[in-house]
Amino acid sequence: MLKFLVRTIKNSLVTRNLELRTPLLFSLALFTACGDFMEPVESTPEPTAYEFNYWLINQTYLYEEELKSLSPEGDSVPLLYSSLSDRYTRYYPPSKSEAAESQMNTTIVEGDLGMEYMVVYVEDQPNSYPILISRVYEGSPAGRAKIPRYGRIISANGINLSGQNAKVVYDSIVDHSSEVSLGIFHDDSLHQYDLTKETIYAPTIFLDTLSGITFITISEFKRSTADRENGTVGELRAYLDSTKNVSTPRVLDLRSNPGGLIDQCIPAADLFIKEGLMSTQKTISASPAGKRDSQSRKFKAKLGDPGEDGKFIVLANRASASCAEIFIAAIKEQGNIPLVGEPTFGKGIGQGQWKTIEGGLAVITNTEFTTPNGNSYHKKGINPDISCPGGASRTCAVEAIGTLYGTATTTQKTTSTAELAIKTTLLSSTEIDIPIKGKEAGGALDTVSNFVNYPYSP
Repeated sequence: MLKFLVRTIKNSLVTRNLELRTPLLFSLALFTACGDFMEPVESTPEPTAYEFNYWLINQTYLYEEELKSLSPEGDSVPLLYSSLSDRYTRYYPPSKSEAAESQMNTTIVEGDLGMEYMVVYVEDQPNSYPILISRVYEGSPAGRAKIPRYGRIISANGINLSGQNAKVVYDSIVDHSSEVSLGIFHDDSLHQYDLTKETIYAPTIFLDTLSGITFITISEFKRSTADRENGTVGELRAYLDSTKNVSTPRVLDLRSNPGGLIDQCIPAADLFIKEGLMSTQKTISASPAGKRDSQSRKFKAKLGDPGEDGKFIVLANRASASCAEIFIAAIKEQGNIPLVGEPTFGKGIGQGQWKTIEGGLAVITNTEFTTPNGNSYHKKGINPDISCPGGASRTCAVEAIGTLYGTATTTQKTTSTAELAIKTTLLSSTEIDIPIKGKEAGGALDTVSNFVNYPYSP
């Protein structure tokens, strides 16, 4: 491996009268969609940061026709990357590379309470309490304190949270406080919870029962999540293992799932497919002779996973992209799971990640994917089997299950007004329901909506 890497760099750089007197080891281990990392070993002398990145792009960038326009000499690595037309190819300088790597590969959220909330305003009741707890993460400060889902936040650090400004006040308190005391109304009584924010690993699998149907939301595909060892695949497998005997149809909700890591979305799809091809990828990389080389890889399913005999549909929208589309294409074409909603985004290309010689992070488009049936969906998307004319809502998914399986929805049990408000919003919304982690520390905002006529007084 070392001889190959040294020879490859010399073949490219000596043509510009550059000499490498000692070996330079750099990262060529990659995964597509996002990447694994190998740290470069220092050598003296070594190519400049610009020369190294120029070489790396020439060996790995998918769109070869653009390479001739790149200048082999220069000082600005960011300008080198920005000169390429592909918007997914990008460069993070050393000061930002570690944070970028963490964001791409994990769901770490620093300084968080471990819960999400909705803001549901009541028409004609300006003094109501609009902040409702929509999710609580197990193992987080909120989860350990047993904060109730569907509770209503009445106060934070003794400050009242009623009215139209409740969200702004709450966010300000939580963002600027390491210790947060919440007054929460639930089951007709008011309770106090004292929490300390901490760094958490957020989950990527969320469960809801709406109109008698179980919705399994997959928000993204990450390697380190609430399941620190197995990531999204571990979370999903744990749920499927616990529900092997469920015979009723369920919904895999991938609306606005932006993708993630191929070593997560492919194994996740395998959980639902008995056998056969799941995806094909064509990857550009450097050959031992230092030449651009194209390699093809096929991913095949293995028998014996817990989702193979269940009844499912998959719900997607125009923001379901990248690795989410690999997952959707695989279970649709090879697992015979119907796709409901809207055409997906259409990102049939993937990126590798490399730690660069100067400590930066290069994210370079070097892979393209086709579906099990050999179809390209890049810039086209994957078309649904059942369309949702009004948008990809959960209500549309419930109706699709009725059409496909003839399953009658169950009567809802008596619920609190907060739970009713949240579930009504979850059913009707066509927008993303799971926020990007870390955008709103201390309790990420789920959504804001209006809900008519639910009386409340603490």
